[in-house]
Amino acid sequence: MTKRRVQPAAVAFERKLGLMLEVRDPADVRSVVGEVPEMTAAEVAAAYSRARAGFATWRRTGVLDRAAVLARCAGLIRARLDDGATIVVRENGKTRAEARVEVTKTADFLDYYASFARQPWGELLADARPGTQTSIRVEPVGVVLAICPWNDPLITPARKLGPALIAGNAVLLKAASQTPLIATWVASRFAEAGLPDGVLQVITGRNSEISDALLAEPDAVTFTGSNQVGGYLRRTLADRNVRLQGELGGKNVSVVLADADLDMAAATIASAAFAQAGQRCTATSRLIVEASVAAALTERLRAQVAEIVVGPGLDPGTTMGPLSYAAHRDGVLEHIELARKEGAEVIVGGARPDGAALEHGCYVEPTLINVTPAQSLWREEVFGPVLAITTATEFDDAVRLANDTTFGLAAAVFTNSLAASTRFIDLAEAGQVAVNLPTAGWDVHHPFGGFRDSGSAFKEQGAPGIRFYTRIKTAAVRSQW
Repeated sequence: MTKRRVQPAAVAFERKLGLMLEVRDPADVRSVVGEVPEMTAAEVAAAYSRARAGFATWRRTGVLDRAAVLARCAGLIRARLDDGATIVVRENGKTRAEARVEVTKTADFLDYYASFARQPWGELLADARPGTQTSIRVEPVGVVLAICPWNDPLITPARKLGPALIAGNAVLLKAASQTPLIATWVASRFAEAGLPDGVLQVITGRNSEISDALLAEPDAVTFTGSNQVGGYLRRTLADRNVRLQGELGGKNVSVVLADADLDMAAATIASAAFAQAGQRCTATSRLIVEASVAAALTERLRAQVAEIVVGPGLDPGTTMGPLSYAAHRDGVLEHIELARKEGAEVIVGGARPDGAALEHGCYVEPTLINVTPAQSLWREEVFGPVLAITTATEFDDAVRLANDTTFGLAAAVFTNSLAASTRFIDLAEAGQVAVNLPTAGWDVHHPFGGFRDSGSAFKEQGAPGIRFYTRIKTAAVRSQW
């Protein structure tokens, strides 16, 4: 793949400074795979001006016509599946198989929200006043700032762009500096599909230089990322009547009860913990096992880890790629080292893999660690291929440990008991709860979002996902006849 030098889609102004940000391959950080503009605050302000003009056009576009643009874009994405997947692999580090799933689900998001054009849009209400008809109208909120992370650099924008655009909003998409190339790629597909100028613009640049400009003018901000940044956004926007949606951190848990199918549980949990090198908001990072089956399950997990092939995402034999950038790799290794110092037992992994072929990549071995709930690895989000394991005495103890966290994104239980699974669904303090399934893997029409410190009140995905991007107007008309 040749190096890509791109301008953010729909940005037509001349860049006077010409500063560019390099995008490096996490499989070999010596390789620069592309460059994007290091935009300035003035350029961000100009993008907002274009977004206002684009919004004025797009909101007046019929909803069926808006749906046609989303559907055409979905078709263009599917037609160029391999191109998009290769970009994701080169700048993010996923395996090609994982990247192909991401591109495919991006198209699914657009098709799903395009279908809303033929669903009820508003309501008709009874009115006690004679000759009066009252209705609820659903309107777009305006210009949305979508701040997206590096771990799912295409799916995350898609779950925001689908509902935002079908509702009639304009969007400024702030791409992560580690993975901006795929954002510009998908914006180009939207332009090719006929999206009017200014309605979608990709912002690239250093947050430290443009954050004030980014937060100066939005009508709504949707953010996926860390709790630290989420808290900053909440404080900054609190007194400005700017709505905020946040999908934040997680410390997702799987519980394995003594009656579970251990072979199925081990295979499912290993996939949930180590796919995408553990860099999924719904990845399983905590495991609670009933003590009577802990040793048997641990041996099965060892066998699952032994089958993982770590390497570059473009290699056909690779089943786990690198972490997405060097500083994050180093942070994950620091978490593991702290766990060792606190007395945790590293069962397998826990270091950078050996071999000259991987020495310049952002690799961490898939890692199993026995911990106690008092140790930091049990509580702190690692966001890497690290599974912390502890034991419980029985069901109630397992539920207590599962809920002993400030987060509440995803939880799963493995059991053959209908009573236990029903009780777990009732008691788990998480926005997504699964039985005999991974914590990850929710589809585009499944409402998605966490409790506690894992998110805000606004859900993403599914029918509830469109609510954040709309406002309600109640209109009453008294007829004159």
